[in-house]
Amino acid sequence: MTVPDVLGGPAAANLGAPLARANPVAKLAVAVAVSAALVLTVDVVTAGVALALEAVALPWCGLGPWALLRRGWIVIVGAVPAGITTAMWAVDSGAVLAGLGPMTVTEGSLLAGAAITLRVLAIGLPGVVLLATTDPTDLADALAQNLRLPHRFVLAALAAMRLFGVLAEEWRALTMARRARGVGDGGLGGRLRTLAGQVFALLVLAVRRATVLATAMEARGFGVAARRTWARPSRFGPADAVVALGGVALAALATAAGIAAGTWNLVLT
Repeated sequence: MTVPDVLGGPAAANLGAPLARANPVAKLAVAVAVSAALVLTVDVVTAGVALALEAVALPWCGLGPWALLRRGWIVIVGAVPAGITTAMWAVDSGAVLAGLGPMTVTEGSLLAGAAITLRVLAIGLPGVVLLATTDPTDLADALAQNLRLPHRFVLAALAAMRLFGVLAEEWRALTMARRARGVGDGGLGGRLRTLAGQVFALLVLAVRRATVLATAMEARGFGVAARRTWARPSRFGPADAVVALGGVALAALATAAGIAAGTWNLVLT
């Protein structure tokens, strides 16, 4: 079974792994629990413990190191610059480790940068696992049947997820068509103009495709207000409850570790 991977190409996850075959709502509960715990605080211990526990659970998620890197590179791209920027511009405290004009890196700012990096990685990892091991249709079935979300919202989100791969193919087709016609300027400015034109063309194609898709879905009765039935039942069993509770326990352990180390601080105050 192949699962479309929003973060970069077809998935090669082992869908027979215990956590991979859990109900999508259970995996979503893990992601929400971890995110809720880490949003409340910015400290190295809480984020580090959460990330370490997630790493321990990875063998049961059906994703190997290379598969995880291939799908989670975008999280790393967001986490590392955020940590570096925080280390350079955060409030200085402790000894000065490096300085360049108005930018200084102190022990306190470096610790804050590390905390931000670990925090982004720990929040993003459960989402990467969810997307890489879950078929979009299964996720939509679970959201509508288990969480009772409005079917219009669920079906619209499912259609959008299905179109990610189509947009990627259209982007490649636009690039090849422009190269075949010799369209494109040299230099940085020319490349930026070419990129802007290609982005605009992709936007036009996306709007047209969305209009046609919306009309087709309405014609097939996807927008009816009456209660609808589902072709594939989504069941939330005891094993799924264990997975969800495991996510809550992970978040609780990370928070407890931060409190015990004295680094936990409520960012809302």
